[in-house]
Amino acid sequence: MFTMKVDEDIELGLVDRTFAKHYIKATRENYEHLMKWMGWPLYCRTEQEFYNFINGYLHEYAAGRSVNCGIFYKDEMVGGIGFHFIDYTLGKLQIGYWLIKSAQGNGIVTRACKRMIEYAFNDLNMKKVEIRVAPENNRSCAVCERLGMRLEGVITCSENLNGKVVDHMVYGLARQAV
Repeated sequence: MFTMKVDEDIELGLVDRTFAKHYIKATRENYEHLMKWMGWPLYCRTEQEFYNFINGYLHEYAAGRSVNCGIFYKDEMVGGIGFHFIDYTLGKLQIGYWLIKSAQGNGIVTRACKRMIEYAFNDLNMKKVEIRVAPENNRSCAVCERLGMRLEGVITCSENLNGKVVDHMVYGLARQAV
């Protein structure tokens, strides 16, 4: 299994079928919290649905289109992080992430994103990484700012998030800026 050490407290591991039980627990205990910013919890309530979700991730990984990892904080899975929409032609990708509510406020996402950005630039030879967030998602906006990302613009009516149409603020970081 692909793993990546972030620091003494955080490790990232490529999702596999054994993660299903962790995803189910996280979703059940954090459903309302996750549904505020994520669409996937609505479609991942059973073990089989998580297996399908994970199999899709692994298929995308094998095709070179994404990398999706669990975030482990002090050996407990507390979230997920990944590269989405990897475009080798343009040399850019998007980072997405989620974290259970009880793990927030420990700098976990910022540290995990920083490590994934290093991986994108140094190992995948990407020229740019982006993070897209809803304008009301203050915590994610703060993560982008801590990472030194620049707000590049707003895409209106960007996503139907569980029945609510939201805009996306697009933050970017170019390799030369790192």
